[in-house]
Amino acid sequence: MDLGEDHVKRISIAFAAAAALVVSAFAQTTPTKPLEIYVVDVEGGKADIWVTPAGQTLMIDAGNPGTRDVDRIMEVATAAGVTKLDYLISTHYHVDHVGGLQELVKRLPVGTFVDHGPTAEEREQVAGFQAAYAELYGKAKHLVVKPGDRLPLTGVDWRIVTADGQAQKATIPGGIGAGPNPNCAGVTRSTLGNGGEENARSVGSLVTIGAFRLLDMGDLTGEKEFDLVCPNNPIGTVDLFRASNHGTNNANLAFFLHSIAPRVVLVQNAAGKGASVNMFQGLQSSPGFQDAWLLHWGNAAGAEWNPPGAFIANGMDAATIAAAITAPPPAPRGGGGGRAGGGVPGAPGAAGAPPSVVPGVITAPAVPAAPAAPTATPEPSAPPAGAPAAAAAGQAGGGQAGAPGAPGAARGGGGGGRGGGQPPHTPAYWVKISVQANGTYTVTNTRNNFSKTYTPVMAKTGAAK
Repeated sequence: MDLGEDHVKRISIAFAAAAALVVSAFAQTTPTKPLEIYVVDVEGGKADIWVTPAGQTLMIDAGNPGTRDVDRIMEVATAAGVTKLDYLISTHYHVDHVGGLQELVKRLPVGTFVDHGPTAEEREQVAGFQAAYAELYGKAKHLVVKPGDRLPLTGVDWRIVTADGQAQKATIPGGIGAGPNPNCAGVTRSTLGNGGEENARSVGSLVTIGAFRLLDMGDLTGEKEFDLVCPNNPIGTVDLFRASNHGTNNANLAFFLHSIAPRVVLVQNAAGKGASVNMFQGLQSSPGFQDAWLLHWGNAAGAEWNPPGAFIANGMDAATIAAAITAPPPAPRGGGGGRAGGGVPGAPGAAGAPPSVVPGVITAPAVPAAPAAPTATPEPSAPPAGAPAAAAAGQAGGGQAGAPGAPGAARGGGGGGRGGGQPPHTPAYWVKISVQANGTYTVTNTRNNFSKTYTPVMAKTGAAK
């Protein structure tokens, strides 16, 4: 029977439409892979592994010298299923950020090396690094980035907002609260010591997927925070902020935190480095702030400012905490500081007195199993195996404002890549962030498998308008 050309054509169109509906239904029921971020415990350094929904792999920094940190990175890489890196970003050239790079690339091949260009410091913290690094990227691809550049990642908008001392100026589309910034009123550009010129040249990234926005600026410090968001804020608000310079008090200044108004902050600190009281005070007064996640309990923050233990990946040994909180306060010894590898000179804290209180601040509840934290400043410990001898000396570098009962906690604020060491511990737990296509994200502490999910927020109040 001859159906006729028109009838056959109608049947073909109907079949094609039905097939399209089946494909569409399958696509809607097949979950899209999340963006996964693994924040490694390199004890006061930095090393993060990223896996995009398309399967591209990226890493920011490589931790300290020696094998300890690289072993930890490889453990996390194995858990993440990562066998190579498409991109390796070196935010800057301090020892706690690039010290492990030369060993790491022997184990994880790198396709493209990304950085801000040559070092700005005459004395290298990792001896001979620039020459060795040039040899490595000479055999691969190499990108020197500047503000406004974007990395070619599928399904992820990765924008460079700071590099080589320069800051983003053009407004980035989609930033809530971008534009003239009222949080800059009365603020003077910081002249705090920056812990070394390389910190100010850190590569900073704004990463967007769906409604989720993450800001990571390496060790960028206060004067560059001012340059980035004053008098105009080109970024707007973000969902998650990776605390700059390990959470020290020469970065993460209150006006900046209020400008980006993060809901969540993740601090890659060590027990004796970073997680400053000043940062927590600024966060608690910031509009929309909910939670801080830490790689380590911060000695300087004490019981009053550290978050609950569920949000802290390492350093939560109950016996150690109990011994520390029952010990008498150490003798006053000032705020430390002034050396090039250190941080901002710390103001001596009053023995046993709480830090200054920000109006309206709600202090974090006590940890159920260990309701208080160490307040005594530990003595310097040996640096990681393979670390330069200078790293040990740097542990006595700059301090931050004294924590409760710990006058001038001298090693809490070191900002030049040195200091904050403690005895190696096993296991070393990491924090994982999993971001869905719509911007919903879950943060998980692998020490206790505690996780919390944050749903997209399309508008925030109180941020710069």
